[in-house]
Amino acid sequence: MKAGIYLGKEHIEIRELPLPEVGNNDVLVQNLYSSVCGTDVAVFTHGPNTGHKVTVGGEFGHETISRVVKVGKDVTDFTVGERVYPYPRYAKGDTKRAGTIGGFSEYILIPNAKRNHSLYAVDERISDRLASLIEPFTVGCRAARRGMIPCDKEQYSVGQNAVVFGCGTIGIAAAVAFKQFGMDKVMICDRSDFRLKLSAELGFAVCNTAVEDFEKKAVDYFGTAPSLNGAAANIDCWLDAAGAKSVLDDFLRFGKIESRFVSVAVNNEPRTIDLLHMTYAQQSIIGSGGYMPEDVRDVQEMMASGKWDLEHIITHEFPLDELEQAICMAGDVDHAGNVVIKM
Repeated sequence: MKAGIYLGKEHIEIRELPLPEVGNNDVLVQNLYSSVCGTDVAVFTHGPNTGHKVTVGGEFGHETISRVVKVGKDVTDFTVGERVYPYPRYAKGDTKRAGTIGGFSEYILIPNAKRNHSLYAVDERISDRLASLIEPFTVGCRAARRGMIPCDKEQYSVGQNAVVFGCGTIGIAAAVAFKQFGMDKVMICDRSDFRLKLSAELGFAVCNTAVEDFEKKAVDYFGTAPSLNGAAANIDCWLDAAGAKSVLDDFLRFGKIESRFVSVAVNNEPRTIDLLHMTYAQQSIIGSGGYMPEDVRDVQEMMASGKWDLEHIITHEFPLDELEQAICMAGDVDHAGNVVIKM
């Protein structure tokens, strides 16, 4: 089989590897489409330990949609021919390999495969191309869920407002989930006009924070609510899918009373927080990483419902032999949205 091999900063090769041997409890899947994650771009551009933990000299990629091609003699959960989504944390039986399961290889061996654990069935209404985005969409969905307030009579409170910073795939997924879960108004902010246009075409209000006054635009769109520093934009949940230092700073400076901040971006830098201000403002800071089975379920429903033209955010498609070009394109935020590999 062909396999994309990570060899360090700006160095990838497509190699021929032996097809994995299938044990009694294993499943062999053939990848159909794989999506390029921002962490794939980071580890390619900046070297090891800057994205997911990707082993130099090993296979990588983790956002993929596959089809079962062989099952071990003791496997009863899966049948040859069915489409499946490999869950990166458990697909290889090693949670440290969540970012490097072999999404950029033609085949993946799933040891000791279990339904709704290492492999999930995929709704037939979802195209192969769009299904390759299930993984990043579940991350965004989980982040949005973390920013909602459960209530007794409904799954979540409705009629609130949210702002999402970062309109990559995860940011857009979070915005879609917010609307799905009952948020009233949702705005997406970024510095890329190209990606903001993709978001606007999905029906979201947008703001380019590089050239527009976010505070003024947010007040115009959301209206006002009280904060400790006076009238502020009526935003109940701020979601950071960008990782810019200014996002948390702005939340702490003019987030309204009882507002929430959800961090799903990779924030490596230690931060200082005025806890007394947060106490008086009754604010919350919430972390979100990974996802749960209910997120896989909800994302598939979003994708299959037809309410959202989510395949629209896929702007480029490459063959596996052009993996390096695909990763470079995915890193060009001014000219690309989501980039996929057709296997």
